Amino acid sequence: MKKYLPLFSITLMLVVTIIACSVSPPPMIPPKNPRFESIKMPPGFHIDFFMEGVKNARSLCRGDKGTIFVSTRKEGSVYAIPDKNNDYIGDTLIVIAEDLYMPNGVAFKEGTLYVAEVDKVWRFDDIEQKLANGEQPEPTLIRDDFPNDAHHGWKFIRFGPDGKLYIPVGAPCNICERLDNEKYASIMRMNPDGSELEVYAHGVRNSVGFDWHPNNREMWFTDNGRDWMGDDMPPCELNHAPQKGMHFGYPYCHGVEIKDDEFGDKRACDEFVQATQPLGPHVAPLGMRFYTGEMFPKQYKDQIFIAEHGSWNRSDKIGYRVTLVKLDQQQKPISYDTFAEGWLDGGKVWGRPVDILNMPDGSLLVSDDQLGAIYRITYQ
Repeated sequence: MKKYLPLFSITLMLVVTIIACSVSPPPMIPPKNPRFESIKMPPGFHIDFFMEGVKNARSLCRGDKGTIFVSTRKEGSVYAIPDKNNDYIGDTLIVIAEDLYMPNGVAFKEGTLYVAEVDKVWRFDDIEQKLANGEQPEPTLIRDDFPNDAHHGWKFIRFGPDGKLYIPVGAPCNICERLDNEKYASIMRMNPDGSELEVYAHGVRNSVGFDWHPNNREMWFTDNGRDWMGDDMPPCELNHAPQKGMHFGYPYCHGVEIKDDEFGDKRACDEFVQATQPLGPHVAPLGMRFYTGEMFPKQYKDQIFIAEHGSWNRSDKIGYRVTLVKLDQQQKPISYDTFAEGWLDGGKVWGRPVDILNMPDGSLLVSDDQLGAIYRITYQ
């Protein structure tokens, strides 16, 4: 004998089914990548990979069509990472050039990629279109007369608001006085075609990152402090260079009126521009960017993010993080704090941040030359 459900039970089941189908499920929060369990950031921030497998990823720039270009130092290669569907995840890794001499610098302007080796600067014209057509881009040499010293010879390059390409030339030593060539320990600039090369700033030991304030377009840069004056001296530096011709003290003075123990008696510290914001000793600050996006809370707008690569010879390791320098209305530093840390985990280093890049949606990319990856930091 067949058994039938009472009419009430059938009606109840239909109602429950209708309600269940009409209510949207809660939004899924992607599981945290186990690799990032040690990374600590302020509440609401999330970190994930933009691209893995980018061996020795160093400087970053973005093309007009969304291609991310990545330099290396030790690998001698330059890569392109397209993102054709604009999902802020790299599609594939394309080798643009290889067997170069520490090609740490990449910059993009008007369809052209610029690449800096230790002693040369090249350009790759119409590169995104050529990549889209499956063509191998060919370089054109712009200049080949920079010093070829490997020590601090790798370069970070960017175009300034004046349309000129800015190129640092590091000191070819830990600490030395090289009066024979004004290019050493400087930040230089030139026209995109390589003409009118000149020194913009003197007394800069080794800058591997700079940017311009979004409002007044004045230059700020990081500088790596000298070694072998002790674990806690001197500090690395964040400097402000609003005009050409300023001297920032190397090799005579460091930080704020700290005399060098070898060259300090030759010049007085008050002759030079002091560090605008002393950073941690030996943290190795590299890439820096003013945050110009809209994704992060408003207190981050126009503030400075710095990639600290990390100490190599300090008794207790320091750095291996992303820090934040906040400025007041007069653009004076009022704080220097850790924003993201955890690549130094229990005394072991698994990653070293190198460069930072603003993305159109307001997220930040951060390169890591030890893990060989590019991260994307978002806010929810």
